[in-house]
Amino acid sequence: MAEITAAAVKALREITDLPMMACKKALQTAEGDQEKAIEILREEAGKIQLKRSANDTSEGRMTVLSSDDGSKTVMLEVVCESAPVASGEDLVNFSNACANQLLAHLEVNTVEELLALPSEKSPGKTLNDDFMDMLNKIREKIVVSRIARAENPSGSYVHHDGKTGVLFQASGDTADAEVLRGVAMHIAALKPAVVNEAALDPAIIQEERDRLVAEAKATGKPDNIIDKIVDGRMKTFFVEQGVLIYQPYAVDDSKTVSQALAEKGLEAVSFTCLSIGS
Repeated sequence: MAEITAAAVKALREITDLPMMACKKALQTAEGDQEKAIEILREEAGKIQLKRSANDTSEGRMTVLSSDDGSKTVMLEVVCESAPVASGEDLVNFSNACANQLLAHLEVNTVEELLALPSEKSPGKTLNDDFMDMLNKIREKIVVSRIARAENPSGSYVHHDGKTGVLFQASGDTADAEVLRGVAMHIAALKPAVVNEAALDPAIIQEERDRLVAEAKATGKPDNIIDKIVDGRMKTFFVEQGVLIYQPYAVDDSKTVSQALAEKGLEAVSFTCLSIGS
């Protein structure tokens, strides 16, 4: 067996940030070859992930990053087992590195593709290598679970606890940052189900409209008045169904979300709302 010097163990520890004994054992198995030792340590990280695969991941963090010109925004969810790990430097730095690469590679739309991208800190390695190194150091279940993208005009928001993130996509000729972020905050707070009524089951909408028409006709009012009454009550129904554009705008509830956007020449298109543990 090759002699493993203290200097070799120290050098491997500086690279991996793992305990001295783990580094020494890996070097002994690798007969002193540093690169092989690193691969052995990464294999051990995979075993840790497998062993803890059934563990609950109710903690984590959302990371949102926009390009310098604001034209692109990405959101990344990484979940883990404990709150200290979620807020720890290792997971924060890894999440930021993933977001940077996700923003730089517009063709990437899956977690698998993301982790295959080059590492920013280790030339010749991938983000997955960085992930396994982090896992081996922290030794709890960590999962890069979901990613999302949006293009200008869009708004984003991450709640102060880092557990809820929103990307809101709009259409229009302007990109009013205040209202776009405001709608993203609204979505995080009120958790709408869909962006507009087109996303609801048409049969449910028709059933409710028929019910409201029958109720209104029973009052004996003329048809033109009935139509107005039903239209108004359908808006209330859409609010109850969690339709974003009909909800009173959380920033200024004297107007609906749709009205707040229309004042800035914008229209809601879609949103992604991710919450840790859901």
